[in-house]
Amino acid sequence: MSWEQDSGPADHDIPNESLYRFAISNMYMYDEDYDDNPVSKTIEDCKAEFQNQTDYLQQHYRNGFCNVTFDSVMCWPPTPYNETATIKCFKYLFSIRYNDTQNATRKCENGNWTRPNYDMCKEIMQIPEDNAIQTLLYFLGFTLSLVTLVIAVTIFIYFKELHCLRNKIHVNLMFSYIIMYSTWIVMLILINHRDDSIIVCGFGTTLLHYSHVSTFFWMFVEGFYLYNLVVTTFRNKIFKLRIYASIGWGIPLISIVIWAVIKSFLSKDGNCPWLYDDSIDWIYLAPPLLVVFLNLIFLFSIMWVLITKLRSSTGVEHQQHYKAARALLVLIPLLGVTWVITIYVPSDNLRNVFESLRSILLSTQGLTISLCYCFLNTEVQNIIKHHFENWKARRSLGSHLGRKSTDWHSGMNNNRHTEWTLVSASEVEAATPNNHNTETTETTETAEMKNEEG
Repeated sequence: MSWEQDSGPADHDIPNESLYRFAISNMYMYDEDYDDNPVSKTIEDCKAEFQNQTDYLQQHYRNGFCNVTFDSVMCWPPTPYNETATIKCFKYLFSIRYNDTQNATRKCENGNWTRPNYDMCKEIMQIPEDNAIQTLLYFLGFTLSLVTLVIAVTIFIYFKELHCLRNKIHVNLMFSYIIMYSTWIVMLILINHRDDSIIVCGFGTTLLHYSHVSTFFWMFVEGFYLYNLVVTTFRNKIFKLRIYASIGWGIPLISIVIWAVIKSFLSKDGNCPWLYDDSIDWIYLAPPLLVVFLNLIFLFSIMWVLITKLRSSTGVEHQQHYKAARALLVLIPLLGVTWVITIYVPSDNLRNVFESLRSILLSTQGLTISLCYCFLNTEVQNIIKHHFENWKARRSLGSHLGRKSTDWHSGMNNNRHTEWTLVSASEVEAATPNNHNTETTETTETAEMKNEEG
């Protein structure tokens, strides 16, 4: 009986480009541990390793079997005709770490070995210690930003007084960040569980890039909205939410779809071409750069108009515009220029410090948005305070009526009557230091809502 040795790995790829093709039927399984460097083995090593199995098959399988073979990568055990040999994946190959919890398969067809299937033997991306620290910073920053964004969106949706075009734009911007952070966290968990299927990789990577690009376009919508409000005479009369949504969600979708399709056909990378960087990525990288440039133009134009107007007038409307411009002044450098700066990576001496700072800046963008547009916003604070004070008063009055009244219907009527007369107009005026600003804001937002509905 002769022993076989394959010509080597030149007749097959490691791993194959097709994914997850299991040979299910009649699997002939061996669980022996293999050396960390399988290429160092020889056919003689394979013969000695499977000598007992060979002797057993010679005695019990008269119909024949495929002999032990070595393909310069793995030793394949003797296997009866029309059955499949299954062995553990190699742990290292050419100094590259692979996932050895999966299996490689090879079928014996009438005495001849078929092509080995290394589809499940996938490379494990090693994360250096410095990268692990940066990943932890991203994870903590994304989680904190995600929590604050969800709270902010809940506030904008729950309180009807905040339902206006301006705040709806804020909510869409926050949603784009929520999608991006959620996708990143889910993909990190799946990668740690070694779920690197083409579906997870393709859909997850595409969704991550789409939400990332959408954040820039919704930031552009923020700047465009404020530019129309302050600089031009349109006053947003011809721009409705669906137009802004087509910019914030539609344009990124078009660019990402074009990129994903071209990448899948032209990229030379392996199982997940969307994960690797190449020149095709400029299809979706160029639009955010253009958006940042346009936002800077908006910012300079707005600040020029505001400074000019504030010199001659200190009206309430101008103060509101000035506050909005200050928020924009904070957000645009953080969301736009920061991203442009992080494209450049310094020398090795400063690389780790730079990467850590970039991790902190980029991962806390959602937190900054929540602070500027929601938690530190005077209008939002006054509305929440007003509702909270009313809730406390209704609760106190309800318990007082419950102790003194024996008539349920009378108590309910008193509650309803008190709910409407609990806070008088003078008390609201006294409790709200910027009541004139609120009135102006309400008038403006009512006009915006009518315009949007029309």
